[in-house]
Amino acid sequence: MATTSPAGGDFEQRLQMVNSQLRTGDVVDQEVLAAFLDTLRERFVTAASVPLAYLDRPAPALGARTRRLLRPLTLARMLQAAAVKAGDRTLDVGGGSGYGAALLNRMGAVVVALESDPGAVSTARELLAGRANIAVVEGPLEAGAADRGPFDVIVVEGAFRVQPGALLGQLADGGRLVGIDAVMGAPQAALYERRGAGVSRRALFEAAADVLDGFQPAATFAF
Repeated sequence: MATTSPAGGDFEQRLQMVNSQLRTGDVVDQEVLAAFLDTLRERFVTAASVPLAYLDRPAPALGARTRRLLRPLTLARMLQAAAVKAGDRTLDVGGGSGYGAALLNRMGAVVVALESDPGAVSTARELLAGRANIAVVEGPLEAGAADRGPFDVIVVEGAFRVQPGALLGQLADGGRLVGIDAVMGAPQAALYERRGAGVSRRALFEAAADVLDGFQPAATFAF
């Protein structure tokens, strides 16, 4: 019989994910590991995906048309690279039903979850209702949430094929943005950091993810 934690859900599967996927995948940040252990991923995926919720694979977000949650290891390594601290003002972009926002909240961040999919927005609001320091807003992903910034951390839960210029402009001094950079070459998780007027970029690891709406190149026509 599966063991459940006081928070509910299948604790053994979450523990297996943490020990067999995250720890072996170089995730060592104790706050990240604790967040993944305590947050029930099965609540944020479609009913058909619940038995597979803790496999290291993308999963359809509950309520969404096409949005999928990132692989757990990919998201964990991104959060670790972002060095999220308690009290950080954080923007979570394209997180679907709210799993990433829940993880950030568990790590002590103040979270704005930005989503463009109406069904995902409705589901995230329902699943995250009653949690302090989380706001779910609907709008174009590429525009960010300037009226709620600047942000210490921005997590882009998908790939972008054009530079996320508006998001980078919403970083506070010392702020960090993580996402899957697919602008050129093979997609890879990347960390951007603002220092004064400048922004640096550091490649983290190769990763695949769906390209988020709003981050596709403009269509061109050949004659």
